[in-house]
Amino acid sequence: MQKVTLTLALLFTTFFASAQSLETVFEKSEGTQTPTYHEGIAYFQKLAETFPQIDIQEMGMTDSGYPLHLVIFNKEQEFDLQKIKEGKKAVLLINNAIHPGEPDGVDASMMLLRNLARERKLNAALDSAVIAVIPFYNIGGALNRNTGTRANQNGPEAYGFRGNAQNLDLNRDFVKMDSKNAFAFAEIFHALDPDVLVDTHVTNGTDHQHVLTLLSTQHNKLGAPLGKFLESDFEPALFEAMSNRDWSMVPYVNVHGKTPDEGWNQFYDLPRYASGYTTLFQSLGFTTETHMWKPFKQRVAATYDFLQSMLHTMAEQKVALQASRKSAREAIQQADELPINWELQKDEYKMITLKGYETSIEKSSVTGLDRLKYHRDQPYEKMVPFHNVYAETQLVDVPAFYIIPKGRPAVIERLKANNVKMHELKQDSTIEVEVYHIADYKTYNMPYEAHYPHYATQVKVSTEKIKFLKGTWMIPTEQKAKRYLVEQLEPESKDSFFNWNFFDTILQQKEHFSAYVFEEKAEALLTADDEMAAAFKTKQEQDSAFAASSYAQLDWIYQLSNHYETAHLRYPVYRYMKK
Repeated sequence: MQKVTLTLALLFTTFFASAQSLETVFEKSEGTQTPTYHEGIAYFQKLAETFPQIDIQEMGMTDSGYPLHLVIFNKEQEFDLQKIKEGKKAVLLINNAIHPGEPDGVDASMMLLRNLARERKLNAALDSAVIAVIPFYNIGGALNRNTGTRANQNGPEAYGFRGNAQNLDLNRDFVKMDSKNAFAFAEIFHALDPDVLVDTHVTNGTDHQHVLTLLSTQHNKLGAPLGKFLESDFEPALFEAMSNRDWSMVPYVNVHGKTPDEGWNQFYDLPRYASGYTTLFQSLGFTTETHMWKPFKQRVAATYDFLQSMLHTMAEQKVALQASRKSAREAIQQADELPINWELQKDEYKMITLKGYETSIEKSSVTGLDRLKYHRDQPYEKMVPFHNVYAETQLVDVPAFYIIPKGRPAVIERLKANNVKMHELKQDSTIEVEVYHIADYKTYNMPYEAHYPHYATQVKVSTEKIKFLKGTWMIPTEQKAKRYLVEQLEPESKDSFFNWNFFDTILQQKEHFSAYVFEEKAEALLTADDEMAAAFKTKQEQDSAFAASSYAQLDWIYQLSNHYETAHLRYPVYRYMKK
């Protein structure tokens, strides 16, 4: 703790010495307050007015009615996003206040940009890197300011709310894109194509000594060679850089309802989350999680040092980082099959050092039942297993094209927002394609972020010749968005558009039969088709529930007749396989 106190003292000395006239709300309050949305934006605008290497831009509307801002620090004073993207510098994108009750990154970013502009000795890394900052991603939540909703958190005095203007958790919205914020973010992300994204947070969960924990893109899901580079080179350098700044950092402690003494599993970052989303486009994603019960001043200091460590690590490893990204993209373009689901390998792990606290189970004075209690006066340090290996459990053959007929504008809108290249059929065309029918799925019985998501989805595959009308969307997979297309359009992928309810209309029949009318037609169908009649008799004999239900029997015949609608359970995204 003495080292941490010293680091804080040096940090604040630097802040005050370097910029008396540009003190932040955080500094003026001696580390107890964070700015409001309007104060924060005004501060970044002042930085842009003061320093020519800093610029602030409006980048799309959000659900709050306010535009999303992007602040750029570029030594060369080049602020055109396309030119930054095409330049040789590494690009770091920092996303703050996705949960505005967790504002550590907001304050750290304000001071970091100011100090980098003021002190040349700090910004040598900016010869090799550009910093882009989203000051407040969840503007609606930032405007909904209060002092009570973060019940487990130690400061600041007032803060924003987790839900956005729609009461959505934007940290679950990166692929389903129910918010305008997500569309504005996608515009920024694809305009910059960042080498690294850092999403800043404060964590709930277990208690321990570590001020900052780190959630990294899952390296197996990222794939070789980029995943290997992350695991063996980039991440170790980050941990070492933070250690050199006297911060003991561990991977995000993914434990709920128990202590971390026996180790934990790496967080499974689906594409709904920031680091899972970046994986789809071969960018490294990191989520900082400062510990909720550490003082706000300390959490901001740790976040500040992490952002500096990230900047310097990117600068030092720029060549290898960019080369690994390039190789990863080439490997994906050459792949005939890609994974869509993974599973934790419970027998594989590495040992890491946890600085924790002793615990005990005591009787609660509130409930009279057992409660877990951490003893902060009894710290310990020990090695624990960290399970961070995931294996592919399902791969799919990648088609040459996905084909989506008109009538699915919500999906097309999201594909376009993610820079997916596509074109429309110029005339009606009959094409032989692979067709999925939804064979089975389950649905959550409670709402989750405005949806009732599906899971455990299974499909059956057939090959058919289908007439597609003029205007049908043809989507080639040989493009930068290849990985994104596969994970979003394959219905069995956990975060697919199907599982997020974008195609629920196919799950309900639109036409049906009346039994008293269909009886005669069913009899005629069986009389005319000996094969159907034999299969019907066999099912009656082998399935007692079927034999006891007249409706089930008539429905069985109905589904095999030309009366049964082809759209029912037929997934309206088709796969053209010919290369």
